Amino acid sequence: MTLPPHPPHPPLPPALHHRIDGRADAPPLLLGPSLGTSLALWDGLVPTLARTHRVVRYDLPGHGGTAATVLPSLRAAGTTASTAASTTAGAAAGPTATTVGELAGLVLDLADRLGLERFAYAGVSLGGAVGAHLAAHHPERVTSLALICSSARFGEPQGWHDRAAAVRAHGLSGLLDASTARWFTPAFAGSPTARALLADLRAADPTGYAACCDALAAFDLRPALKRITAPTLVLAGREDPATPPADARELADGIADSTLVELPRAAHLAPAERPDRVLAALDDLLSDHRGDPASPTRNQVYTRGMTTRREVLGDAHVDRAVAATTAFTAPFQELITRYAWGEIWTRPGLDRRTRSCITLTALVARGHHEELAMHVRAALRNGLSVEEIGEVLLQSAVYCGVPAANSAFAVANRVLREDATDTTADTEEAGPAR
Repeated sequence: MTLPPHPPHPPLPPALHHRIDGRADAPPLLLGPSLGTSLALWDGLVPTLARTHRVVRYDLPGHGGTAATVLPSLRAAGTTASTAASTTAGAAAGPTATTVGELAGLVLDLADRLGLERFAYAGVSLGGAVGAHLAAHHPERVTSLALICSSARFGEPQGWHDRAAAVRAHGLSGLLDASTARWFTPAFAGSPTARALLADLRAADPTGYAACCDALAAFDLRPALKRITAPTLVLAGREDPATPPADARELADGIADSTLVELPRAAHLAPAERPDRVLAALDDLLSDHRGDPASPTRNQVYTRGMTTRREVLGDAHVDRAVAATTAFTAPFQELITRYAWGEIWTRPGLDRRTRSCITLTALVARGHHEELAMHVRAALRNGLSVEEIGEVLLQSAVYCGVPAANSAFAVANRVLREDATDTTADTEEAGPAR
């Protein structure tokens, strides 16, 4: 007797598009993006975070690689970008409006598919709101929480309803200028990283973007903040007009086990603009101290290296290097910061003056003139006088060769002349900035 075939299993609903970095056996860390961005928002931090964690980044509905129809309400309604564009401008969200709770459910579904029972979570703006909702309503899942440029309530709902209606009717192109002003400080707005993030906004699906606006309109976690028990970092950009430091202070006041950090020279997308400072703030929250407590973690070494790098090379130079970092060059930047600046330049055996003398000599010998110009300025910061730099180059002439020293004197003379007329001068590098 032939048995009737089993009915086919219903297909799984679509999941959030995501990317995984790090070892499969490392502690899991979920990273949530801001409205209008993609998982690329975290590019500058992932190479370091993935050294110690299994990092899972996801895209919001309608952003990056996630379709807007990942939202059950949009699938049920059969909504598409073309039909949503006909929504009447100024209309408020309908009865099936997306909520932050719905977005959090998609994140939990992703975690379940990946077998992540418990995880650390860090999110920016709307991504932070998703993490706060998870920590308040599913505290057994969240081991630690970082709320970056986020809020317990994102202003009056009508503003979000108006934005959602405008996007449904006219698309996203009209948001670019306002988003630039909210997301970045003026000094960072023209950087390659900023341009790439704005391209992600331009490419987003208006349907998904508008649905996320609906979620922000309805979000108010203030009464539930006291339910968050996970150790929490609240991080604010001092120049963030979208979620100003006052919003961060409200979060920190409402969450019992929280730490508040304010970053200078950072607007709304702090992980993109100040990845080194965000990593430093995340370090204490995420570090695993089950080993030797006297042994620094990899993230702590990176943080120490970035501090030294800034002290030796100057903030202006390092800020340019960070702004120019891409997904391709990020591993090299992490290597240089952690190994050269965090492990070698910080060793106690030689002072920085001596290390500058050695570095100048090595660069003369190898003919690395761009690096030499940078380290002439570094030598001045480390306390060498102009006369002492000249003595190092004279010594190099004997042991590295007269032609090499001749070129080095030309480079150093140019740098010293520039510094005599412009104390803010710094050198641009041909390769990945050190």
